[in-house]
Amino acid sequence: MIYVLLLLAVTAVWGWTFVLVKDAVTQYPTLPFLQIRFALALVVLAVLIRRLPTRRELRIGAIVGAVLAAGYLTQTFGLTLTSPGNAGLITGLFVVLTPLLNRLFGAPIHWWTWAATLVSLAGLVLLTGGPSGMNLGDLLVLACAVLFALHIVMLGRWSPGTSAAPLAMVQMGMCTLLFSAGGSWSLRWPNAAVWFAIVITGLFASAFGYFIQTWAQAHISANRTALILATEPAWALVAAVLLAGQRFGVAQAVGAALVLAAIVGHEGASLKFEAHGQPSPP
Repeated sequence: MIYVLLLLAVTAVWGWTFVLVKDAVTQYPTLPFLQIRFALALVVLAVLIRRLPTRRELRIGAIVGAVLAAGYLTQTFGLTLTSPGNAGLITGLFVVLTPLLNRLFGAPIHWWTWAATLVSLAGLVLLTGGPSGMNLGDLLVLACAVLFALHIVMLGRWSPGTSAAPLAMVQMGMCTLLFSAGGSWSLRWPNAAVWFAIVITGLFASAFGYFIQTWAQAHISANRTALILATEPAWALVAAVLLAGQRFGVAQAVGAALVLAAIVGHEGASLKFEAHGQPSPP
């Protein structure tokens, strides 16, 4: 139960950060924002852990961290071009994509995964106005959803038997390294609003968030994790409407509802399958 409650809290913070990050990257360059965010997360975890990671933790964390960095790079650049509500909903498709990518490791794909995929695609068409209506930001966030799904699958396969905190620290370190690789540190000091976003995302969404996810995934399946994280689009949608003033037309509202229904319905079917003594693949 503790894993579920902590993951729900993390997911609520992640949903809220769509609005925070959208506001921050309109005032400050994207790459320096990500560099400072993940550098802060790395420092916090290093101070708390105070030990070097093992070779296995370094190897796994570096690979998984590179995927995570690519996901945040596409998501954050996408947020500069699309609304926080759209970004949250499209990112949430990682829940449906997770079992599809899990197939690469030999896990079966059930009928409800195919059904949820079709429903979510229909919702995405309505939400964005179809392939011709999707802007570059929507496409970048869709790529982010694929990368986040891959991140969950890889953690689910490799994190058991490792220590969660050092593994999370290595992931934060890899993100910091990759975001700093271009030498794009900004000489402009962030303002108070940007610093607020950096602290919230660096501490709670990154350092503590990925420590909790890594720790929880050592104990629960990737599909179960995806169900808990499926609430993220709903949190992002609430934050976009209440804090950013985003409004949806009828077609967009129907599309958003279809995406949410596909995400939650898919994971509900997976849990029902598990409850009948036929566990879904990890």
